[in-house]
Amino acid sequence: MIKMNMLQAVNNALVTAMEADETAMVFGEDVGHFGGVFRATSHLQEKFGKARCFNTPLTEQGIIGFANGLASQGSTAIAEIQFADYIFPAFDQIVNETAKFRYRSGGQFTCGSLTIRTPYGGGIAGGLYHSQSPEAFFAHIPGMKIVVPRNPYQAKGLLLASIRDDNPVLFMEPKRLYRASVGEVPEEDYELPLGKADVISQGSDITVLAWGAQVEVVEKAVEMASSDGISCEVIDLRSILPWDVETVCQSVEKTGRLLVSHEAPLTGGFASEISATVQERCFLNLESPISRVCGLDTPYPLAHEKEYMPDHLKIYEAIKHSVNY
Repeated sequence: MIKMNMLQAVNNALVTAMEADETAMVFGEDVGHFGGVFRATSHLQEKFGKARCFNTPLTEQGIIGFANGLASQGSTAIAEIQFADYIFPAFDQIVNETAKFRYRSGGQFTCGSLTIRTPYGGGIAGGLYHSQSPEAFFAHIPGMKIVVPRNPYQAKGLLLASIRDDNPVLFMEPKRLYRASVGEVPEEDYELPLGKADVISQGSDITVLAWGAQVEVVEKAVEMASSDGISCEVIDLRSILPWDVETVCQSVEKTGRLLVSHEAPLTGGFASEISATVQERCFLNLESPISRVCGLDTPYPLAHEKEYMPDHLKIYEAIKHSVNY
């Protein structure tokens, strides 16, 4: 085990994958000699050459169109979209080609060896075009997976599993944690299961659910609630698609309450899907309405970022309200 931040863990996972699979290629805007805008791909071009780590033109639609073709002919394609906010020009390629290629060809062709990496989320004073959390847009599309790590250990294990999964994967990295989150990471090759939530701590009064950078915020709120004698069960969803319905529902059946928190706006956010499913499955177990603590229904504001973010104080108040309902 060695200490790494999340950027180093992502880089280490890419090196591990490329060493084990000579068809693996990393490409995107500025990922080559420059090492990416956050330096996640540092030294990959030096180590593996320009044929396996290279810059693309500034065209997200072109990056994913090229990635689809590369993956469909058998290569392991690892495409980087520099910011998740920039992924929308590639939306058609992802939802109509990447996710549907296997289905539309009757299984003759597939983009399953494609992984799309992209930094997402706020908390870095990035303003409206560098702070969005668009996971729910893609969760509506069958045929791909969506994975979000919360720390360096999760980042390496989940990224390696994503690269090797036989489905296309959108791997969303919380940029606020790139250098802020540091932890012990195994040097050797390992994978963590996709589609399986991680129960971080056991509790009996309320289930608190989040993913990515929001897990750290939730844990801070839970610590405050515990000083009030409230026992919280904390779950990191890890995979948005597919999401671990069984683990979440088993927890809610035990605690009788659920709070879901994410940075994306409230309306149409993935918390809505979770709430609807849990309400159908656990209606007779619920002691209070399901609570959602999310971003505001506004474009992401630079000057009012702190007001926009679902912080630990908002979550703490929502926990108390749910338990005292």
